[in-house]
Amino acid sequence: MFLGTHAPKLDDKGRLILPAKFRDELAHGVVLTRGQERCLYVFAEAEFQRHVERIREAPLTSKAGRDFLRLFLSGASAEIPDKQFRVTIPSALRDYAGLERDLTVIGAGNRAEIWASDAWEDYYKDREQAFSETEEEVIPGLF
Repeated sequence: MFLGTHAPKLDDKGRLILPAKFRDELAHGVVLTRGQERCLYVFAEAEFQRHVERIREAPLTSKAGRDFLRLFLSGASAEIPDKQFRVTIPSALRDYAGLERDLTVIGAGNRAEIWASDAWEDYYKDREQAFSETEEEVIPGLF
């Protein structure tokens, strides 16, 4: 499970050193793809396959399902971490998420997310108050 907030740097070759706490789960391969809110999703390869299978269960007649699958998969890139646990983030994905040198990598349960640090700070500031004031059940049965 991916947890926590980390602040790695992107090197000049577009590589990211994976946070130490994520390495065991990602050592055998990662899939990077477009996430929502202009971040990148980082999945262990097996988790990515499970996610794709669930998406593929949407009926072919579902325009929203087709659109989501196209955008999700067309941006996907399978990577194998090197011996220093670096992965290269393709330029198209760096552009999509507005990634420069300062990054924020967060754990989001079944995936990690890579954010431009300023974008993460803005997102966090915009949503923290609403999170603190949540009075109703957001996810049925959770609280």
